[in-house]
Amino acid sequence: MPVDQIGDVYVAGRWRASRSDRHTPVTNPTTEEVLADVVSADAADVDAAVRAAHAAATGWATTSVAERCRLVAELAEEIDRRASRLTETITRENGTPVAESSHAPATAATHLRHCAETGPAVFAEDIRPNPMAPGDTLVQRRPVGVAGLITPWNYPLSLIVVKLGPALVAGCPVVIKPAAETPLAARMLMEAVEAAGLPAGVVNLVTGDGATGQALVEHPLVRKISFTGSTAVGRTIGETCGRTLRPVVLELGGKSPALVLDDADPEVIARTILKVSMRNTGQTCKACTRLIVPNSRRKEIVDLVADVVSSAPLGDPFDPSTFFGPLVSARQRDRVVGYLESGHAEGAKAVVGGGTPAGRDRGYFVEPTVFDEVTPSMTIAREEIFGPVLSVLGYDSLDEGVAIANDTPYGLAATVFSRDDERAAAVADRLEAGTIGINHYGSNAAAPFAGHKDSGLGVEFGLEGIEEYLSLTSVHRLPRS
Repeated sequence: MPVDQIGDVYVAGRWRASRSDRHTPVTNPTTEEVLADVVSADAADVDAAVRAAHAAATGWATTSVAERCRLVAELAEEIDRRASRLTETITRENGTPVAESSHAPATAATHLRHCAETGPAVFAEDIRPNPMAPGDTLVQRRPVGVAGLITPWNYPLSLIVVKLGPALVAGCPVVIKPAAETPLAARMLMEAVEAAGLPAGVVNLVTGDGATGQALVEHPLVRKISFTGSTAVGRTIGETCGRTLRPVVLELGGKSPALVLDDADPEVIARTILKVSMRNTGQTCKACTRLIVPNSRRKEIVDLVADVVSSAPLGDPFDPSTFFGPLVSARQRDRVVGYLESGHAEGAKAVVGGGTPAGRDRGYFVEPTVFDEVTPSMTIAREEIFGPVLSVLGYDSLDEGVAIANDTPYGLAATVFSRDDERAAAVADRLEAGTIGINHYGSNAAAPFAGHKDSGLGVEFGLEGIEEYLSLTSVHRLPRS
């Protein structure tokens, strides 16, 4: 089958030929078939996209908040109209099981609608009396300008939209750079942008690899960067933004704990552990991949979790019953296999999985794995694996369990399992994480999502996520005579 050659970028409201001659293959991780060769935009392409956004900045910033919100809500409608195609595209390019990817368009549309509904509250008139002198101060919130949005491959639609909606409502035109592995859903999103009637230049798209992203981060007309990805890349982006005094949001890695208290309900654990720890085949930054359990109940919980994980179907991601699909790429599969080998070598015991599935000669599959007898110093207990690997660690006292949970450079997410909500909340207060679930883990578009420690800087979601794209100006006024 001929491979599509995609050589254009979306700039100033239209598709235009890229100046770059570099392309990156997009591979179906289930079949290993190359779906398309997509251009890796060069610095000239990035410059054109940024300049188009810059040219649109004044017009978009002075468009009324109500009109900006109306257009964002219309974009949600256009995503809904493309839901089936977006679902298929996400599963083909990323291997996301359709049971997961089928929710992505609706989730994206809901987030956009929430931004549109709540955005006006951010711009409500803010007049503050001056306690030091006569008069008052008008506090203005102004768009920061062109925003560069750099997103990863694991949720190729949702993680664009959680940045795009707040930026647009705030009045910032954007240049989007999706992951090289998954550019196709992002290209489809541009169809929705155009159909929604967003002005030319307000939303632009360049595809490519790290060099493309670097050109976007370093462009002098970019006034804001929002990046989701690894902590290592985030540090590099943060350093660049620090030198240029450019505000940045970094949503980075995690090694999150699921802390089981001694009164936890096993039925609740069984019902939620897959979503808490292994959603999207474990390719989720907030996955709670360290299961920290009381030694008094360790065998019971390990047996329970092993049964749940081993019973979850692995296979064709287009089968609605499949929970575990392939990993996104051969490189990612090999990386996860390396962690499995490390777990074996350091003395962990694989009670489920531990390698690659037999009988599969195609696709980037690994076995969903539960390691027992894991100690806090093991590599699999300290480093983000980004695959379907769960490590079980034991504790004797609750203080020890909390200490193990916090013994990580990361602070993205956590879950606490307990029958007693008040007790669980008290334990949650002791955990060093930006988002914590009680007996489950989820997201709330109305609540801030922020990593602590090495898990990032800045905030996404909620009114706070919109405010990330605004700068503050205080206008001091004397009393009227």
